[in-house]
Amino acid sequence: MASQLDYATITEIFRRFHAAEPEPKGELEHVNAFTLLVAVALSAQATDVGVNKATRALFRIADTPEKMLALGEEGLIAHIRTIGLFRNKARNVLKLSRILVEQYDGQVPSSRAALQSLPGVGRKTANVVLSMWWRHPAQAVDTHIFRVGNRTGICPGKDVTAVERAIEDHVPAEYQLHAHHWLILHGRYVCKARKPVCGACVIRDLCPFEEKTT
Repeated sequence: MASQLDYATITEIFRRFHAAEPEPKGELEHVNAFTLLVAVALSAQATDVGVNKATRALFRIADTPEKMLALGEEGLIAHIRTIGLFRNKARNVLKLSRILVEQYDGQVPSSRAALQSLPGVGRKTANVVLSMWWRHPAQAVDTHIFRVGNRTGICPGKDVTAVERAIEDHVPAEYQLHAHHWLILHGRYVCKARKPVCGACVIRDLCPFEEKTT
């Protein structure tokens, strides 16, 4: 784990991220807050590409909690069978849909606590929804961010909670909204786990990682 970088270095890193991609976007396809919530919940231990492939047809016919409930468990499973843990995820999606209808007038709540009270929704899922839909600077730490944060020293931490706190504490406020997307995309396409593409890295000269590739 690299040591925490200083303010000037972190600022320059995010200045470069911003210059390369001013408005980074999440890769999960959705049409409203509900479909975003469902897509993120389905993405646990699955790829965004796989989730998108499964949900395109699903969201055309079930883009509200009411429509999802009408589809039923077997109807939902028919769409998401290619996603890992599909049966358990289907049950959770239907449970959260029922709670949204009965307790939230069919709307997705916009507080982290309310979101995390829903079946199958953890802190990371809640933070993704808060960030992508309500543009709240919530930091959803996944395996990519955890790796990048510790490898580069941008936001080191022994667990995801520590990394989340490091982002909140050390990344300048003007970059907080998009911080987690820049870090996720950097980890997914450049700072890869097994063979990072250091030759294409815009922060190569600022990164303390000793085992750089060409």
